[in-house]
Amino acid sequence: MCYSAQALQDYRIYVRTHGAALGLDAFIRLFWDWRQNRTGYRLPKAMLDALADPASTPDPRLRQWIEDWTTEQANVLEQELFAQMTRRVGAERALQARVTKKAQQDLRIASDKIARAGQRLKDLRRSEPLPRDSRIFPGSYSCVMVAEGGRRVVYPMRYQCRPQGKPAAYDRKYPGTYNARRDSLEGYWKGLFGHHHAVMQVDTFYENVEAGDGRNRVLQFTPRDGGPMYVACLWSRWTDPAGTQPDLLSFAAITDEPEPEVAAAGHDRTIINLKPECIDAWLNPDPCDLPALYALFDDRQHPYYEHREAA
Repeated sequence: MCYSAQALQDYRIYVRTHGAALGLDAFIRLFWDWRQNRTGYRLPKAMLDALADPASTPDPRLRQWIEDWTTEQANVLEQELFAQMTRRVGAERALQARVTKKAQQDLRIASDKIARAGQRLKDLRRSEPLPRDSRIFPGSYSCVMVAEGGRRVVYPMRYQCRPQGKPAAYDRKYPGTYNARRDSLEGYWKGLFGHHHAVMQVDTFYENVEAGDGRNRVLQFTPRDGGPMYVACLWSRWTDPAGTQPDLLSFAAITDEPEPEVAAAGHDRTIINLKPECIDAWLNPDPCDLPALYALFDDRQHPYYEHREAA
């Protein structure tokens, strides 16, 4: 299962290198709902930074919403820092008088929360980009590319697919739907396979691997040749029949049997890395010719995936 990846979040690169158009309406709808309803959408910093760039913002409303959100988040984090610093000072004073488990626990928790809040505050105010700014996890949003009306289009989509017609409760019942196994494409995913295809450009991906001592290790896999990966995905435009929930664009990355070096590292699946010249064929599928789609999988890129333990 590809549980995390560093994916391209700068829509401008999709436009420049892939000739894609920006699905601006989808971004505006997402951000409008995000701002109005204070929803807990997880949006990568790299996506926000690209949309808020004053030199190239596609819509001034997006920039203003992002600036407002950044200010709100900074205020929340500053309040958290003040509360936890107060808690830490109280714990230190209590420990000087008498060592208790409660004071020790308060000191540990406050210190951990201060470190996390401080790092998040630095990230909010940081203008220098870092690779982790583009990292996604299940439930995060990412830029992905689809084909509509004879052109490539970039949309923001949630990395956990909810097929149209499925209830919202499926997000909790089937939390692993951020990946779609190749051997289930004509089963659970039959409504999307051959119909709604997408591509996500990825630099590196992460997998959970059990170590020999039973510990969980997070391994980072990166193509040795340094080239980008064009991950074959399925996507859905979900609408609520009752009209009480916002529309949802979401996607899943397709996985297959592992590459040899990935299997040797201890993981049993690998995302499907399409060849660049196969992107259009994947994005414009013929639902009556599924064998041709499987042939794209079999003819995919096979770079050597080097791995290291993630920090």
